[in-house]
Amino acid sequence: MPILLIVGIIVVIGIFLWSLYNGLVKAKVRVEESWSGIDVQLKRRSSLIPNLVEAVKGYAKHEKEVFENVTKARSALMQATGAKEAAQANNMLAGALKSLFAVAEAYPALRASENFKQLQDELSDTESKVAYARQFYNSNVLDFNTKIRVFPNVILAGMLGFKPAEFFEAEEEEKKDVKVEF
Repeated sequence: MPILLIVGIIVVIGIFLWSLYNGLVKAKVRVEESWSGIDVQLKRRSSLIPNLVEAVKGYAKHEKEVFENVTKARSALMQATGAKEAAQANNMLAGALKSLFAVAEAYPALRASENFKQLQDELSDTESKVAYARQFYNSNVLDFNTKIRVFPNVILAGMLGFKPAEFFEAEEEEKKDVKVEF
């Protein structure tokens, strides 16, 4: 009878640890999956940018620095490996795109171009999708980080090498209202 009790306790503890571990793994996988959602949208935006730059270049050939900054920021975004790097590159690209749209404002024929309008609409749609994906990712990061910090998960998480995930955060400049005039 005492052996059955000991075996029962060991089984209960095993099931408890197994459940904790599986919960941590599921939360980590959710974070990774939601990061891929951000990555897809950032890549979509990156693929739209060369078309946008080419549309503006035709009208504003002398704005070489603006085009170079957009290209550098796009390249940095495509090479980003983690949430923090991607957030910094995303912020740099947002600033470069603001400059590009400021240049576009000086050319009424460009603003009236159907191609430019379509690219702007696609970029706007993508920005909304990036915002949603960022919100979804940050929600999953919050859940995961909470799971690895609460007792008794904190003990198992530490022993198994689970580390907190980074939030995808906007910089102060990106939090300001954007004024767009046509």
